[in-house]
Amino acid sequence: MKFWPFRQWQLKLVSVGLAVALWMAVAGEETVERGLRVPLELKNMPIDLNLVGEPPTVVDVRVRGTSGTLAGLTPGDIAAVLELRGAGAGRRLFQLTPEHIRVPFGVEVTQVVPSGVAVDFERTATRRVPIAPTVEGEPAPGFVVGAMTADPKEVEVIGPASAVATATEALTEPVSVAGARETVVQGVSVGLLNPLLRVKNPRASVRVQVLPGPRERVVQEQPVRLRGVGTKLAAKAVPATVDVYLRGTRESVGNVGLTDLTAYVDLVGLGVGRYSIPVRVEAPPRVGVTRVEPAAVRVEIQSVPD
Repeated sequence: MKFWPFRQWQLKLVSVGLAVALWMAVAGEETVERGLRVPLELKNMPIDLNLVGEPPTVVDVRVRGTSGTLAGLTPGDIAAVLELRGAGAGRRLFQLTPEHIRVPFGVEVTQVVPSGVAVDFERTATRRVPIAPTVEGEPAPGFVVGAMTADPKEVEVIGPASAVATATEALTEPVSVAGARETVVQGVSVGLLNPLLRVKNPRASVRVQVLPGPRERVVQEQPVRLRGVGTKLAAKAVPATVDVYLRGTRESVGNVGLTDLTAYVDLVGLGVGRYSIPVRVEAPPRVGVTRVEPAAVRVEIQSVPD
């Protein structure tokens, strides 16, 4: 086909006009320079190495471009990229030049601060350490915490060789036994205090035994108090005393005296008559009341003459 330069001359004319307009718009903008703080990305980290310490997370750069181009930048448009492929163990110094800065078209990097970044690498090591369950709270009065076990019993720790060598145990998030009267089983997360270390499988099931206190004691002839007796009323309990059976640790139960317990019946809202009312007992913390004998007393309520 014979070439004809004026074929579709209208479209060619429009294209030239658009190009000239675009050039004039860009040429009309002034060139500016701006300082920015941008993230530092570590690329291609060797799988057999671990970072030791904290390398910088940001660097300062100065960029140049048209005012419109720089005004349209978003936080993710510019980043410093550090290539770590081929790095070995030990302290390494990496240069940071404008070529290491990723920028969009039309933006030029004029300066990078710092010009170099020191990074410490250490060989990756693994080791199995026992899991140490953690509990919080107190079981119900009269109950104590028994054996604590984790399933699995051990966990694999991964990290820099020097940090792995010092790891002795992994901890769990606290398992609450507050108010418990029976064994508590709970799934929890597992971790370590050293931030350089990580756990391969960070979950475990913790079983905490909650058992009745090892010692039982009876406090005999505890007076029964009458609470809530209405105005112009008098009440009498038969029998007037009860035996209170306690359970707890040797220390907590052994220190309880008559003045430390309060046995009572609640008469609020009751009028003249005869009633059989359960006896309630207030005991010190960590001391459980297992039973009261008799469990209920007969109460006679009479009116008081004016």
